[in-house]
Amino acid sequence: MELNSDVIYLLRKEFLRLHGQNNKMVIVRSPGRINLIGEHTDYNEGFVLPSAIDRAIYLAVAPGHDFEVTITSLDFNDNFSFDSRKLAKSEKIWANYLIGVVGELRKAGYPVNGFNCVYAGDVPIGAGMSSSAAVESGLALALNTIFGLGISRVELARIAQRSENEFVGVKCGIMDQFANLLSKGESALYLDCRSLGYEYIPFLRKDLKFVLCDTGVKHSLASSEYNLRRQQCEAGVRIMNEYIPGTRSLRDITSQMLQEHEKELGDTVYKRCMYVVEENARVGAARKSLQRNDYASVGELLYISHQGLRDKYEVSCKELDVLVDGASKIEGVLGARMMGGGFGGCTLNLVERDAVGDFKRRIQETYLEKTGKVPQLYECVLMPGTDVVTD
Repeated sequence: MELNSDVIYLLRKEFLRLHGQNNKMVIVRSPGRINLIGEHTDYNEGFVLPSAIDRAIYLAVAPGHDFEVTITSLDFNDNFSFDSRKLAKSEKIWANYLIGVVGELRKAGYPVNGFNCVYAGDVPIGAGMSSSAAVESGLALALNTIFGLGISRVELARIAQRSENEFVGVKCGIMDQFANLLSKGESALYLDCRSLGYEYIPFLRKDLKFVLCDTGVKHSLASSEYNLRRQQCEAGVRIMNEYIPGTRSLRDITSQMLQEHEKELGDTVYKRCMYVVEENARVGAARKSLQRNDYASVGELLYISHQGLRDKYEVSCKELDVLVDGASKIEGVLGARMMGGGFGGCTLNLVERDAVGDFKRRIQETYLEKTGKVPQLYECVLMPGTDVVTD
């Protein structure tokens, strides 16, 4: 496993300075993630194909005194303290992702007492690599370790997801937390978000690279529109259930069923639902393509997924479209699409290794010409999920 030794050294140094020596301290590496395909399908009980990557949040955590909790974010150069028995939202947004985890653990009956936490990392915030899930899941696993709670990784993922749903207020699905805790290196994680059944699909091509292009923007409507999309999908399920009793989620619906009730759904809800149904099918197709080593087909599915996100789910934006359109014109790019909630963040690009240098140069030129900005670019390697760092 690749580790960021500079961050680990800094964490040890700062923890010692702030809290003194503690032999029970653990350091957890909690990675960001990419999602090959299957966007906005997880909260619709659908299918996704993510993996943890080689960028991570590192957390140094140790038991403290009584019920006092102190959290220090080196990235934000800030700290926050609270009583683990008396939880309330903080004005410091970054702190809520950690307070929520403590709350959900205690709500589930687990004895979480006082502790100290210092964290930092190299997962870009707001870039669509799920830095929030890295913080949540990393703290959940750290507390599970230092307090000996004996919680399975699947249940830790559920707890981390609930903390974001209930405490932070973002109605995300379980993909990010699940990928964070259960990924395996050199594989994509094919996850059924209803049953939480999963399998590892090897990514065998050493001559292909994942390159992320960060738009550098995060439009203000991202969070509100994310929750609105979920509400629109739920409205579609309620309508479809009137005509097809037993419909629990959009994964129970076919495109033909939607077409038969397009009028009842209305234009907007119909488009949202059709995107999800078609995206679920694309995840299945991508899984089969990976299994037969057909990466050209995977690339085509990425482009088609972006078209759906842009035209039917309507969560793209000018900057994302510029990057995907630009990538499609560069030789050696198999596929590209927006990744994450939308309205900013990153595009995911599947690029032949020998073409990566040319791709980076040309995509930066294109983006600068069209937007006046230079995008940050990140090459990513598929890595195992969250774990305790051992010396």
